[in-house]
Amino acid sequence: MKKLYNGIVFILIFTVELYSQQITHRDPVINEMIQEISAENIESHVLKLASFGTRHTLSDTSSTTSGIGAARKWVKAQFESYAQASNGRLKAVMDYYTITADGRRIPEDANSANVLGILEGTDASNNQVLLITGHLDSRASDVMDKEIDAPGANDDASGVGVILEIARIMSKRSFPATIIFMAVTGEEQGLFGATYMAERMLADSVNLIAVLNNDMIGNSTSSGTNLNDNTQVRVFSEGVPAFETEEMARMRRYTSAENDSKSRQLARYIKEVGERYVDQLEVKLVYRNDRFLRGGDHTPFARKGFTAVRVCEINENYYRQHQTVRKEDGIQYGDLPEFIDYEYARKNAGINLASLANLALAPAVPSEVFIDVSRLSNDTRIIWEAPKTGKTPKGYYVLMRETYQSLWEKKFYVEGNEITLPYSKDNYFFAVQAVDEEGHESMAVFPIPKRR
Repeated sequence: MKKLYNGIVFILIFTVELYSQQITHRDPVINEMIQEISAENIESHVLKLASFGTRHTLSDTSSTTSGIGAARKWVKAQFESYAQASNGRLKAVMDYYTITADGRRIPEDANSANVLGILEGTDASNNQVLLITGHLDSRASDVMDKEIDAPGANDDASGVGVILEIARIMSKRSFPATIIFMAVTGEEQGLFGATYMAERMLADSVNLIAVLNNDMIGNSTSSGTNLNDNTQVRVFSEGVPAFETEEMARMRRYTSAENDSKSRQLARYIKEVGERYVDQLEVKLVYRNDRFLRGGDHTPFARKGFTAVRVCEINENYYRQHQTVRKEDGIQYGDLPEFIDYEYARKNAGINLASLANLALAPAVPSEVFIDVSRLSNDTRIIWEAPKTGKTPKGYYVLMRETYQSLWEKKFYVEGNEITLPYSKDNYFFAVQAVDEEGHESMAVFPIPKRR
């Protein structure tokens, strides 16, 4: 009897271990790019950006060695140097705009500029655009002090440094969709550079499918709680869209889709794909648009109806954020380069690169995705049409999760344009994504109920 009992226990343990195993498929091209990311290069970028003294949005624009103007020129020069290896596909652009005086943080009209590296897509039939951004400007304790040193190493030279490193690597490859790398200004004064770009893209009807805002991704230690962790990173995403029409709100309430906004689908995508390629890094999904009392450059895009998220470190150190460089009561204040964890920044660069590359290589999302609610049943029928832009998919994944679950639990592969599953639509949420022959997936599309 004892032998039989031990045998049953062994079988149960073996079965649990067998079913808990996961096979991870990595595209060798994307994996190769991840391996090229250099912590040393990111550190070099952060040190250079900190060397400009201050990068305050309203600081000097004429100097070649200090101020926001010098920093902008240097970033543009980096994009230009990468363009040489891109066969003319990467374009460096200084995009000037005017910030109108607001009586708060802009005392008078000011000229500013975002710096862009635009990697043109190779598929003329694909009009999709991806945007990765970090803010170039910095500040000290007094947000209006444009003269005092404000190195801004983590906030946000870490984001800009990572974007430059990703641009260096990705510009040597070809992607069907267009990728824009942007160092934005005006963030600390009121998200002005991002607002300008979001308004411009909306006016130009740009098919911007994803915005990855990287703001503070290099610090791994916390103040107060003294935590130290470089194995987790947060992705913030809105639930109820900031840009929501009355019809969108009605449909959200009808489908209980508060946790299935487009930004939420992008966050899940970054977690799945990022963790697929980057070892020793867990993507923590934070289901709110941003932190209390602060904001980021993804927000203006969300307000205009674009799909946007913020990538941010898991621990924050308030001795470093928005602090004038000084030593007080034995504590070093200020956002200095020596406090950056560059290995952590390297891993955070990896999840960004993996997500951008996978999306840029994937088919566009399926269109006209519906869930059949015309009858009462214990099965679920989902129908869709092919993407409206870009290449034809090899097939589709139909995703499923229980309603109380945060992440997708199952994927069903289909090569047609509909599926009927023996699971009740009342008990599960579903979505559909397109996939190509190499396994690159589009983002997931939450279905709309169809009565007929």
